[in-house]
Amino acid sequence: MCGIVGYFGAHAMELPPDLLLRRMVGAVAHRGPDGQGVYVDQNIGLGHARLSIIDLATGAQPMSGPEQDIWIVFNGEIFNHIELRRDLIARGHVFRTQSDTEVILHLYREKGADCVDDLNGDFAFAIWDRPGNRLMLARDRMGVRPLYYTEHNGCLFFASEVKALLRVPGIQAELDPVALDQIFTFWFPLAPRTPFKTISELPPGHVMTITPEGRSVRRYWSLAYPDAEAGGAIGKTDEKRIAEDLRALLFDATKIRLRSDVPVGAYLSGGLDSSIIAAAVKRLAPQALRTFSVTFESDEFDERDFQQEMVSALGTEHDEIRCTAADIGRMFPSVIHHTERPVLRTAPAPLYALSDLVNQNGFKVVLTGEGADEVFGGYDIFKEAKLRRFCARQPDSRLRPLLYRRLYPYLPRLQNQNHAYLAAVFAAKDGELDDPLFSHLPRFRTTMGTKVFLSADLQEELKGYDALAELRDSLPAEFPRWHPLSQAQYLETAYLLPGYILASQGDRVAMAHSVEGRFPFLDHKVVEFAADIPPQLKMRALREKHILRESIKDLLPANIAERPKQPYRAPESQSFVGPKAPGYVGDCLSRRAVADAGYFDAGAVEKLMTKCQRRPVSGARDNMAFVGILSTQLWHRGFVDGLHDEMQDSRPMAVA
Repeated sequence: MCGIVGYFGAHAMELPPDLLLRRMVGAVAHRGPDGQGVYVDQNIGLGHARLSIIDLATGAQPMSGPEQDIWIVFNGEIFNHIELRRDLIARGHVFRTQSDTEVILHLYREKGADCVDDLNGDFAFAIWDRPGNRLMLARDRMGVRPLYYTEHNGCLFFASEVKALLRVPGIQAELDPVALDQIFTFWFPLAPRTPFKTISELPPGHVMTITPEGRSVRRYWSLAYPDAEAGGAIGKTDEKRIAEDLRALLFDATKIRLRSDVPVGAYLSGGLDSSIIAAAVKRLAPQALRTFSVTFESDEFDERDFQQEMVSALGTEHDEIRCTAADIGRMFPSVIHHTERPVLRTAPAPLYALSDLVNQNGFKVVLTGEGADEVFGGYDIFKEAKLRRFCARQPDSRLRPLLYRRLYPYLPRLQNQNHAYLAAVFAAKDGELDDPLFSHLPRFRTTMGTKVFLSADLQEELKGYDALAELRDSLPAEFPRWHPLSQAQYLETAYLLPGYILASQGDRVAMAHSVEGRFPFLDHKVVEFAADIPPQLKMRALREKHILRESIKDLLPANIAERPKQPYRAPESQSFVGPKAPGYVGDCLSRRAVADAGYFDAGAVEKLMTKCQRRPVSGARDNMAFVGILSTQLWHRGFVDGLHDEMQDSRPMAVA
């Protein structure tokens, strides 16, 4: 895992090219503390910060072959590099290193931009083709690794993180109001939009080609599901065979993600998904396995008992870090510095601390269970949509809405509500059943409630803009033909997963401490196979991830294998109020600071802050609003005002 930067184009540089590149590389040095390198040639410049994982001795970048005509900077891992290397050698290619980076170079020589089709991995890379006078940028299918770009003075600049682009003289941070509106609707901006007005991201599964004549972007991979009438391309009947094939694919995806020249650990949350991966690792590599967990002081969020059950079952060497609400408040500015975007939840903060624990233990690589809920239908939002459709068939029934108590068992406040409340919250409104966003409308409506805090000026600027309409317009043409569960899965997998989960809770908080996360459930072969599984095998009645549970039921203790989904959550507004409240909160949310930034109504923010200080806030809207407003103010302070140093906090946490 690494950080990459670069530029392409003829313009008058305000800094010597090598100095500019080294400044850009310095901004992402946390992604690659093991070495740095730059390459400059006429109108092209490439820079690299290396985290050494494969071929520690000879894998330095920027890299080229003996001809010095094609150069690459690469962030990520190609997990099938051994098989690709073997095939390339059989076709006459000669290698100088054992790195996966060199494999991409040789593939490019054969196939050009189509080389991405052969790659199984998490990657973002840039290839400079000097004979063709062409720069190619590419990003992996699922969007695990980030890649940003912008144009300035006729030159295209790119980098793994936006903070590197802001090292270029003349490129300044400015908030995109539409992006903020989208974050306060979906939790993320719709790619290629970012919170930065003049900076874009290359969407997952895309390549960009830049020449002196201009640039073009094309999609090389997309997620797709069978038509609903097909019942799943695999077929409806042979559940046992599907489970066996799925298990084999998962084990293969895990096995190739153990390829590394440094030790590999695993996250263990106590839930089904991370437990599956840890158990698979233990089967594939019986030697001692190191696992890592985060625990909480509050029983509402803590899963330590389940974590310890898996530690005992697998016999792993385990480390955990205890995260308090005060810890979250203290770390939050650093988290926003690394996520580079406003967030509506505090969930990235404990994961930021967890990656620090991994780093302190000398590990650079961890496997995680991320992606299983999206790929196999594990989220409560999928069950909720199914129940809402079921109840909508008899809208006057007094019994059907009682089924909503089967949802969200970890929210006791909801479980205690009466029939009328449940019906009002979950019932489908007129016309919603035909809306392609049906499954997610309740979530979007709740989140959109936070926009009442936007300033009058910003609301005026956004007048007439409809984020939901833009999302509907971005859906693929075949979307209406898919099963409702497939539609809901697509919204999670193609949008929320890369836009929020992998960005704010994945790559950015892990790489903040030079830790590479690997995700077997997001192997594209697993994802494609799962997309073809009949929906009724993913969700059997209200049993989420049915086929996944069946495929691994002998690997885990029954208590874990049949455990209902409990989403990962963390303390929210309570992390920023009370006697231990961080000093920056009052500064960021003061009337003057809010008014000066101009994004929110200062009076409304003051009332919200007073409300949160008086008593713990349990409502989703107010918690999201508080965290969203605070993180936006921190974003402004760090990137627009340029006070990055004030966003760093390195005080240690309690390690068990």
